Amino acid sequence: MRKTTLALLLAVWGVTFSSPAAADLKVFACEPEWAALARDVGGDKVDAYSATHARQDPHHIRAKPSLIARIRRADMVFCSGADLEVGWLPLLLQRGARAGVQPGTTGHLMAAEQVPVLEKPAVVDRSLGDVHPGGNPHVHLNPENILIIATELGKRMMALDPENAAHYRNRMASFSKSWRAAMDRWKHRTAKLSGMPVIVHHKSFSYLFDWMGLKEVATLEVKPGIPPTVSHLNGLLRTAKSVNVKTILRAPYDPSDGADWLSAKTGIPQVELPYTVERNAPAGALINLFDRTITLLEGAHAGS
Repeated sequence: MRKTTLALLLAVWGVTFSSPAAADLKVFACEPEWAALARDVGGDKVDAYSATHARQDPHHIRAKPSLIARIRRADMVFCSGADLEVGWLPLLLQRGARAGVQPGTTGHLMAAEQVPVLEKPAVVDRSLGDVHPGGNPHVHLNPENILIIATELGKRMMALDPENAAHYRNRMASFSKSWRAAMDRWKHRTAKLSGMPVIVHHKSFSYLFDWMGLKEVATLEVKPGIPPTVSHLNGLLRTAKSVNVKTILRAPYDPSDGADWLSAKTGIPQVELPYTVERNAPAGALINLFDRTITLLEGAHAGS
């Protein structure tokens, strides 16, 4: 009663107090790149959380109680899709996620469903290794895909939070302008890298190679998800010498054993490319991701 009376008196006297504004849209992102994109498009109207961090392999995550608690509060679930999260996302969705973020709803956004997917297998067989029936899920490493996905993300944010539609529209326009300018800059820088032969640990960078025109001549893995064997590494040794491979690439979460061995035997430098951004990455982190990646590849090209 006293609080009500005080509030009325303050209102009469023209005194007001404002509490901190809470984000209007809660986004549960499976990977850091999608949380970063949600922040870029949504700004302070979005609270984006990533289920994984930059040094985690998103294929292998446990559906922990903390993740279940997070997804229960989500207004949008934003993930790579193409079965990248098949081992854990369905379980999270079953454990109490809202109806509005289930498959087929506006609040359920799978990035791989918005863009052309590479490496779709003609047949799916366990003898082929850990292949994804829906194709290669690492779609974020082609900057053209980022722009397509961001556009769809903006539309869905406007639909889920119509009161702030103008805010999302303006931020999307600003993001699109800066991203297109960055792509023009990247294309100029990467022109000289086109055709550079590389060996990669896992097919994590296929979209990057496709966009840049790099030539993937082999993988350290025998098959997707299957570690290199002695015979396979000896075969790569012959391949590296015959094709004049410039660098050996791996993601931060890939084991280094095979790359270390091949690099020591051949003298070919190995490079750890940043697969994604940090978990709580600030605005502009995605542009920095591509800037840093291209700088590392330029160094490998110059040093060869």
